[in-house]
Amino acid sequence: MVHAYKRIGEQRYRETFGRYYEEFTVGDVYEHRPGRTITETDNIWFTLLTMNTHPMHFDEEYAKASEFGKCIICSPLTVALMVGMSVSDVSQKAIANLGWTDIVLTHPLFAGDTLYAASEVTGKRESASRPGAGIVTVQTVGTNQHGNTVCTFSRTMLIARKGHSVEDRVNY
Repeated sequence: MVHAYKRIGEQRYRETFGRYYEEFTVGDVYEHRPGRTITETDNIWFTLLTMNTHPMHFDEEYAKASEFGKCIICSPLTVALMVGMSVSDVSQKAIANLGWTDIVLTHPLFAGDTLYAASEVTGKRESASRPGAGIVTVQTVGTNQHGNTVCTFSRTMLIARKGHSVEDRVNY
């Protein structure tokens, strides 16, 4: 997690997170920690919240007959966790998410697996329409506790420049 402290008063400091546009360098890799061990409850709640009715995510008897022999973690949960894990490193100062592309799921996750993620900065450019921001693209890779790649995706964000984030304008 990228964090710093800004002085807000006499012997008083506030922790801040994230990177401004100027702090990104193409080729840098940010390892997002801590990892997240996914539970059966996480998976079932997520499938209920998203109305995902595929029995591979919550019906053990059904899943036993599959090639995996047990329930698998719902893939949108994997993506959501990877995005969440990356926020303090890559999008805490984002003005907007511009999109996710090339989402690839290469290995299943199961209840009890621990998910780790890392993001590499693959692109950076000035915003043509917003002088107080720039566009940053990262490639995020998720792995399990055994080092197997479970998911990859590209994410593009509009990131504030120094002095132009919401936290720069409010007493946050």
